[in-house]
Amino acid sequence: MNYNFRFGIASDLHIAVEETIFHHPKRFHLVEVSIPGFKQVIEHFKTLDLDFLLIPGDLTQDGEPQNHEWLSNYLKTLPFPVYVIPGNHDFPTLSGENPGKNPAITYPQFPSYYTHCGYNQTDKLYYTCELHPGVQLVALNSNIFDKTGEQLGCMDEEQLQWLEDLLPKIRDQFILVMVHHNVIEHFPGQANHQISTRYMLDNAPRLKQLLNQYEVRLVFTGHLHVQDIAREGNLYEITTGSLVSYPHPYRVIEVSGESQGEMELNIQSHWVKAVPGWEDLLKFSREWMGDRADGFMMRLLTKPPLNIPPEEAEKYVPDLRYFWATIAQGDAEFSFPNFPPGVREFFEKFSEEEKLKREKISDNHTCLKL
Repeated sequence: MNYNFRFGIASDLHIAVEETIFHHPKRFHLVEVSIPGFKQVIEHFKTLDLDFLLIPGDLTQDGEPQNHEWLSNYLKTLPFPVYVIPGNHDFPTLSGENPGKNPAITYPQFPSYYTHCGYNQTDKLYYTCELHPGVQLVALNSNIFDKTGEQLGCMDEEQLQWLEDLLPKIRDQFILVMVHHNVIEHFPGQANHQISTRYMLDNAPRLKQLLNQYEVRLVFTGHLHVQDIAREGNLYEITTGSLVSYPHPYRVIEVSGESQGEMELNIQSHWVKAVPGWEDLLKFSREWMGDRADGFMMRLLTKPPLNIPPEEAEKYVPDLRYFWATIAQGDAEFSFPNFPPGVREFFEKFSEEEKLKREKISDNHTCLKL
């Protein structure tokens, strides 16, 4: 079996046509660049003879029908297949009502917009299809609602049973899993911290047990808006940052191998560095993120495990202005020699040097041998 193929990943597009852009002074996403940025990425992909493109969720700003319609129509024009899944922004409420924002689609409507992007034979929010001879995509939905209408990052029982029935049937295939929420932690304590746990799949242990049972090696996620590759045992999770936040990244992955026991993935990151009207996009968006960092850093400092009093925490905030931007770009390195030992240790744990030394994995440019 020849497994040689090439594919792209662009995540968290947050597509927003002009009349839907939600203007708020603390809005984190730079959605003004969503369409020109994505078009630029596609023009690059067109030069690469891609076999397919994966988009792991948050296709639209906030689930607006106009934005789903624009993206659906645009994806129909591309010269390679595209496979999508929903993110938490793609149907943010059960009813479609979106207080203070534009109306959104409801979750049963999502597949009908993307029948040409994996949902051609199902009205469910998950599916499987062959991507390449011997290569199978398992596309999962991690967005459900509880009885009160609150959105959760979780897989429901029906989908888990479907997956449990499916995996034995395709175990001879090289399987790529795509899901929006993170399955493996991408920084210390992500699954348990009050701020970051919402980016994790609530029932990740059960999903990982199934994937490990059937020797699935690769999961592709989004949601976190960070460039990172994490490993847990034999399972790798490749999460890709958002095209509407710093550093506006996307990936190209080349797979080669003659058998599943000798597979090699060459992973290369690229960045949208400028679009019309935003000639120095990376500098602008890094500052945009920094301008909105104070509240986030205060929460990180004052909540467990640090529990620093607010008046003391305020002293550290200026030195942490670019902390999240540095994490988002991948391969982060931190040094805070002026912080007290406990605070310094907490923040320097987010550095990636040890992973690079131990695992020989770079978040942006690396070669995985499976």
